[in-house]
Amino acid sequence: MISRRRERRAGARWWIVRGLLAAILLVGLGFALDYALGHGKTARGVHIAEFDLGDKSDAEARESLNRLDVVSHGPITVRTASGTASIDPGALGARFDVDATLDALKVQPRNPLTRLTALFGGHRDVHPVVRVDRAAFDAELDKQKSVLEKAAVEGGVHFDGITPVADYPAKGMRIDRDAALRAVEDEWLAGGPIDLAMEPFSPTVSAQTVDAVVADQAQTVTASPVRLDGRGATISVSRRELGRLVTFVADGKGGLTPHVDVAAAKRELGERTAPTESEPVEATFRLSGGSPRVVPSSDGARVDWNKTASTIAAAAVAEEDRAQKLPYRVRKPSLDTAAARRLGVDEVVSEFTTGGFSGPSGENIRLVAEQVNGAVVLPGKTFSLNGYTGPRGTAQGYVESGIIDHGRPSNAVGGGISQFATTLYNAAYFAGLEDAGHTEHAYYISRYPEAREATVFEGLIDLQFKNNTKHGVYIETQWSSSSITVRMWSTKTMDVESVTGPRTAATSPEVVRVPAGDDCVPSSGAGGFTASDTRIITDHKTGEETYRHTRTVKYAPEPIVRCR
Repeated sequence: MISRRRERRAGARWWIVRGLLAAILLVGLGFALDYALGHGKTARGVHIAEFDLGDKSDAEARESLNRLDVVSHGPITVRTASGTASIDPGALGARFDVDATLDALKVQPRNPLTRLTALFGGHRDVHPVVRVDRAAFDAELDKQKSVLEKAAVEGGVHFDGITPVADYPAKGMRIDRDAALRAVEDEWLAGGPIDLAMEPFSPTVSAQTVDAVVADQAQTVTASPVRLDGRGATISVSRRELGRLVTFVADGKGGLTPHVDVAAAKRELGERTAPTESEPVEATFRLSGGSPRVVPSSDGARVDWNKTASTIAAAAVAEEDRAQKLPYRVRKPSLDTAAARRLGVDEVVSEFTTGGFSGPSGENIRLVAEQVNGAVVLPGKTFSLNGYTGPRGTAQGYVESGIIDHGRPSNAVGGGISQFATTLYNAAYFAGLEDAGHTEHAYYISRYPEAREATVFEGLIDLQFKNNTKHGVYIETQWSSSSITVRMWSTKTMDVESVTGPRTAATSPEVVRVPAGDDCVPSSGAGGFTASDTRIITDHKTGEETYRHTRTVKYAPEPIVRCR
């Protein structure tokens, strides 16, 4: 009997085992089938935000992920208890890694229950893979400190008059950078503001250190004046000025150091130090004994306010030696003595003279000649007559003189300057200098060479030439009541020939009738024509031609003016 019971129990156990084995086999077959069907696809039930990305092919999953990638280009909003900031993801070095996220979606769970649940509609969240450049992340948060963080107040000392006053420290709150990085990586693509964790931090300077400085070093600052010995003058910084200028600030090592703001020092002392400063003086030339001699250059000096602020701060805490030298920055001239001597300004390479001007025109020519006399054109540089002289109006002493206005004689301030321009142009022409821009008169003036003259008008028409040699050019002007001469001094390397072509295409003047009065100046007029000039340049040593250029100019007829 007992034997039969045992047989029945054993048989029951065997059926149970067979059932379990069958169930396991069935589940195994189910998982195998699920694996076969899901091979190469994303895992079942995986989600990112509101996107269901389970059981999808690479192409299908990428389509959804690309929507997230579009979202990733928008600004990130981060916030703390102190404030909120909107930040460009590019500034954080943040990017959504689509490929790595797709790989994460395809990882099958190891827990069979999780896989089984997914078969019946369960889901699990997968974090998108976000890459953040830590250095860029920290740099951008540094820029947002004033908005997102509560700065610690460092201890320090300032002065009320000559009395030191303690500035006690206070704790601040700053972003926990490691936690913030993780938060941005985890929550960026979910949308909405990202809350950044904060951590308290203490200032470097303690209240005890502040009290110690107030009781000791700060008392020395305003105990007596500080003296700054400048170039030809001594500037005394009074006790009250020291109180306005000196503070004690954190030195980064837990202590306090005296500090003077550079801008404040300049405001406080600038007027008194200005007379000790000087501008650099360029080397130039002076004619002596019929040839140019170099007039030496000199250095300039400006107060170095960065060093001056440091000097005052150091002297203010010195108990004995409170006199210091005022620091300067030496300013070198662009052309010093040695460079001027190497320019080769040794001989006259060209000169040109014009005459026949009237009294008022002569006065204007004298003024502009005085301005240009002594000008130095360095190798490779361009000389501009308008740029060099600046305005030429009544404020500069120029007077009203005769001009030609639209073919009619008239008067204007600065009349006659074109005669100087023509003289200067011809001197540059025969020196072989490069024409960098000039304009001829609209009507021919008989005292000037045909097709080889120039006019100027302030702000509109200029005369420019470039020193295309390796030597300097020194311009000398000589004025008399009847003529103006311009000489160019340099080293002769070129010979210049001018060939004037025949007049062609003659035109006749028209008659213009103007109401009689002060504005009408009768004129017999003159015919117009076309003229040309050819400049031929040869090497001074070899005689070989190096340049040839023909310029053609069309002169309009000057009208006959009759007053009626």
